[in-house]
Amino acid sequence: MQKQLEGTFHTGNYTNLFAEYGFSETEIQNKLNDTWNQIFQGPEETRIYYEAGDSGGYLLDTGNLDVRTEGMSYGMMMAVQLDRKDVFDRIWYWAHTHMLLREGENAGYFAWSCHRDGTKNSNGPAPDGEEFFALALFFASHRWGDGHVPFNYSEQAKELLRICIHKGEDGIGKPMWNPDHKLIKFVPNCEFSDPSYHLPHFYTLFALWAYEEDRAFWTEAAEASRNYLQKACHPVTGLAAEYAYYDGTPNDERGYGHFFSDSYRVAANIGLDAYWFGGSEWHTDTVHRIQAFFTDKSPEDYRRYSLDGTPFEEKALHPVGLLATNAMGSLAAADSPHAKACVELFWQTPIRTGERRYYDNCLYLFSLLALSGHFKIWMPK
Repeated sequence: MQKQLEGTFHTGNYTNLFAEYGFSETEIQNKLNDTWNQIFQGPEETRIYYEAGDSGGYLLDTGNLDVRTEGMSYGMMMAVQLDRKDVFDRIWYWAHTHMLLREGENAGYFAWSCHRDGTKNSNGPAPDGEEFFALALFFASHRWGDGHVPFNYSEQAKELLRICIHKGEDGIGKPMWNPDHKLIKFVPNCEFSDPSYHLPHFYTLFALWAYEEDRAFWTEAAEASRNYLQKACHPVTGLAAEYAYYDGTPNDERGYGHFFSDSYRVAANIGLDAYWFGGSEWHTDTVHRIQAFFTDKSPEDYRRYSLDGTPFEEKALHPVGLLATNAMGSLAAADSPHAKACVELFWQTPIRTGERRYYDNCLYLFSLLALSGHFKIWMPK
């Protein structure tokens, strides 16, 4: 069952891991449709997407009651994967109208947090939003074609990536990637990283579709991120910190040097990287370690952990998101002794309700897309 490790970019074969583990195509499609419906148009206890005016729409962080570039870019990726151009365009219109910073040292980036009415909570960006915006825009261009501004998707993506790596060369502002290490920063004006921001599979595609003069940078960034993740993930548990220095060691200066909410995405990112571009022994082994660490733990007792696995008293804020990303990691380790159990646990777990549902259910839908073979690379026509 390792054929997915050949990489869908090369084979065009999007393995449906749910089907390989015995679930029927009908129940898989029904679960995918139901999850989209609950998140995007369901009742208040599950919905995180809201239309705004005639043309806009946003995803709400229901725990913090704000709109974040993280969620907006996630929503765009979900919409393009499921061929919902109407939702995609509403989200992008709202983000471009309200979140785009048009002056100051961060001009060209997007404000990471806004109120529901579109007023900005910050004049600074969070790079995980920009990288998801860029790839979602490329996919939209390839799937639906470009339109008029701001729906000239491919040009918007290329210009955003140009800003991300060249900002500051004129003395104004700072880039989102460290130009020497080729590693993504936590925010532009700091010099450390967040392992869960590292998406080498995205950068490999940016190297094909960015402005030609920027493509070599993205090739180097993809290699740098894969190397970085090998340093950032603990050699026994596979766990990564929320913040880490450029050498991969945890950055605990503000208490984020442990495995907690941000960190959950690392397993999913490793899984999707292997799924799209072919897995290495490191991909497989790291996911196996993460899944083995959680195999004897109940989601009700997930906690904050030191990277060596020592638990804190503090319970996980997003247990559904954690079990979802552990399942998505199975794309890199389908024959791992714990892979099927992680996928089955995810399948049996409903989407989250209540005030903390936003982050969990974003990770839930991404995992559902990936494990069902619907998280695709949309190539130019």
